[in-house]
Amino acid sequence: MVPLAPKDFVRDPAAMAARPTLPEALSYTRWLATRHYENFHVVSWLLPKRLHQDFYNVYSYCRWADDLGDELGDTAESLRLLAWWREGLQAMYGGRATHPVFVALQGTVQRYSIPQQPFDDLIGAFVQDQTVTRYRNWEELFGYCRGSANPVGRLVLYLCGYSDAERQRLSDATCTALQLANFWQDVTVDWEKDRVYMPLDVLERNGSSVEDIAARRAGPGFRAAMRDVVQRARELFLEGLPLVGMVDRRLAVDIELFSRGGMRVLEKIEAQNYDVLARRPSISKTERVWLLLGTLARVALSRAA
Repeated sequence: MVPLAPKDFVRDPAAMAARPTLPEALSYTRWLATRHYENFHVVSWLLPKRLHQDFYNVYSYCRWADDLGDELGDTAESLRLLAWWREGLQAMYGGRATHPVFVALQGTVQRYSIPQQPFDDLIGAFVQDQTVTRYRNWEELFGYCRGSANPVGRLVLYLCGYSDAERQRLSDATCTALQLANFWQDVTVDWEKDRVYMPLDVLERNGSSVEDIAARRAGPGFRAAMRDVVQRARELFLEGLPLVGMVDRRLAVDIELFSRGGMRVLEKIEAQNYDVLARRPSISKTERVWLLLGTLARVALSRAA
């Protein structure tokens, strides 16, 4: 089969009608996972080789759901295809996988006894993105993160052999924090899609509003609101960090690396006096290298101690 990105795949009748063999399906998820983002190469390097294919399979599922929600440019079509993707998920759990991602993922789900819920929650979040563009308060925003971010961390834990409630709780804190850091970094990017993830009551309490984002006006009120949301994200990162000491060394490096990277984004926002409207804060490649080296050193020293 010819490998295609999700948005091209769904527009190709031959691809949609194909029934791949297991080797073809595994080759497809490996291709999709390793071509999308350079971050995945780092994750693959840190994880045991025996887990690579299973991570490719889970990643491909998430990538497909995300692209169906965000890459088509047509809300009605996204909702239709997300419903189709959910039907494919249900069929896989019923032993009737036909799409290459589900053919590949079926064995992973069986090997690690992964329940359907985290996969289903992700679809629910992408459906929500099509219909909800504002969040009144933290409760509503955290509800969204429970579907959009937290299932990813839980899936990683399942793949690494962890399914207990305490590790899941700490993972949820870390994943929500990562989602929030990404939101605060991409306020203007999200606005271009008419999405505002800053809680409206936080903006209002600080004398700001969505109109400030629309006008890219980072006055005292907006910066005060950004200070509040940055602090909330930092608290969640710190709440989740103990998970580093509760998992195997390689996964510990991965968790700490992403956590420190997220906290570095928050520091960048602070260094810009909380003005993310004039310039998007970002981490340079050099800083990423130092984050990796620092994380490796911390994990090694903590394990030795």
